[in-house]
Amino acid sequence: MQNFVFHNPVKIIFGRDTIAAIGPESAELGSTALLVYGMGSVKKNGVYDQVTASLRKAGITIVEHPGVQPNPRLSHVRTGIDMARKEGVELIIAVGGGSVIDTGKAISAGAVAAHDVWKFFTGKKSIRKTLPLITVPTLAAAGSEMNSGMVITNEETAEKFGTGNRLLYPRTSILDPQTTCSVPKNHTAYGAVDAIAHVLEFYMTTRDPHTPVQDRLMEGLIINAMDGCERCLAAPQDYDARADLMWTATLALNGLTAAGLGRVGFPMHMIEHSLSALYDVPHGAGLAVIIPAWLRWRRQVDPQRISALGRRIFDTGRGDPGDQADLVIRKLTNWFGKIDCPTTLAELDIPSSAIPAIAANALRLAGIWRLREYDNKTIETILYLSQGQ
Repeated sequence: MQNFVFHNPVKIIFGRDTIAAIGPESAELGSTALLVYGMGSVKKNGVYDQVTASLRKAGITIVEHPGVQPNPRLSHVRTGIDMARKEGVELIIAVGGGSVIDTGKAISAGAVAAHDVWKFFTGKKSIRKTLPLITVPTLAAAGSEMNSGMVITNEETAEKFGTGNRLLYPRTSILDPQTTCSVPKNHTAYGAVDAIAHVLEFYMTTRDPHTPVQDRLMEGLIINAMDGCERCLAAPQDYDARADLMWTATLALNGLTAAGLGRVGFPMHMIEHSLSALYDVPHGAGLAVIIPAWLRWRRQVDPQRISALGRRIFDTGRGDPGDQADLVIRKLTNWFGKIDCPTTLAELDIPSSAIPAIAANALRLAGIWRLREYDNKTIETILYLSQGQ
């Protein structure tokens, strides 16, 4: 295990009927809030009414900024920044999935910056200050409610980039699993895949050969993500299933899983971001395609790690590492299919002829994220493997 510093300042309020706490929590941070949300689902499921009622009771002036789309757009972030400045907003409240929360984070950083917010994502500027942020997640997936990262799509350049900074941690996140009960089955599944990918990236990219504590933690989170997802799909109103999946997704990317692992990376996310940027596919759907392909590529150099994962999450037993790794990849791919996720580029309506352009698009993010081992040829190889076997 490597030396590490674990610091997570996010206050979590978890459980049934906890949204009423947002008013008092917000009142400690300011009196005028920019309320960021998506395309209207929070109004249909009653979450919007709960949030606004609590805010008004606490005397908070609400400035609304709806319309966040999946794979959140830079143009919408910029509009929110202008609104926040014009209205003298003192805090940001993001109510929705990871796209909404990431939009809220980008606005919180951009509203107090003297330059364009996109410079944070290209590495040209560092975040020095942010407006305080409170989140109410309504999807178990990204874990943005308890981490310091954000991802935004620049629709003008067709680039989906992510960045992180300690100032991007929300002050408080209110997690009521009841808010996720109305999430459609496909997005419930995509969210579970996203959570699994967050854990799997750390599990597979650490170079430390002795991390038993973190290994058991990560393996357990993957098992819980799979189990919780299946239970949610079988019974969408099952509160315990929704609670298990929601907390699993939050823990998957709150910094704890990576503690002690040393240098790790997000190569699967790096490649998938190009699928989302160029074809606007749901993030979790794209990951369900890229994960098996990346594992097939990785199997050539590290079958032992893949087979170790399989012993824990699929009880595959022991045997030749290469054969065991192949079995693990098949089982995971089959599970993605079981929850109706795509597992090939063709299922996303992306032709093989597009692979060179996708790889070229991903290469810039690989550079920004310092994934130096992923040159154009390597990324293309992984993408060709995503055509299936």
